[in-house]
Amino acid sequence: MKKTLRERLLKKRDRITPEQKKGKEAAIRKRLYASADFKKAQSILFYASFRSEVDTAACIEHALKLKKEIVLPRVESKKRMLRLFAINNISEIEPGYMGIPEPAVRKSGERGLNEIDVVIVPGAGFDEDGNRLGYGGGYYDRLFSVGKGQGARGKGKERPVLIALAFEEQIAREIPAEPHDVRMDKIITDKRTINCRQISKIKN
Repeated sequence: MKKTLRERLLKKRDRITPEQKKGKEAAIRKRLYASADFKKAQSILFYASFRSEVDTAACIEHALKLKKEIVLPRVESKKRMLRLFAINNISEIEPGYMGIPEPAVRKSGERGLNEIDVVIVPGAGFDEDGNRLGYGGGYYDRLFSVGKGQGARGKGKERPVLIALAFEEQIAREIPAEPHDVRMDKIITDKRTINCRQISKIKN
């Protein structure tokens, strides 16, 4: 079921024309920049966009200008995990695993999930409850599983706020999920900002 749904949602995303994509991404950026989570975040984990994903290059450059610490994931394929590295400039991103853009390895730049305030999460699809359909590798699921319960920047702080960037075409009626799956806190699309925590509380 997940595979079929993933293929369907990715086809819908791929069908968005370059002109439509440009307008949609501008609307997504505007909503992201205006959000309280983005404004107050000191450290943000972005993904480097690939293929027809919501482009993050402009977001990364904007956040760097605001003097926020920008962190990007790098795939460790043998260990099937993500390592996180801070960058000082977007030029530090290079083609990595399967051609996906990744940060260069800098020992002094490695970060833990507990040092991140906001995580910008990629995905094939999402539902309004915050359930995420990934690309099948499970990398983000493992990252969030390891980081579950960790406070950000010391004791007393909650885990990072998880924000998905997606086109409205990627929002499904329901994404299959297990009880242990980590849900998104918010989903920002070209049409709206979905506060998943509030929706879940209403349904429960």
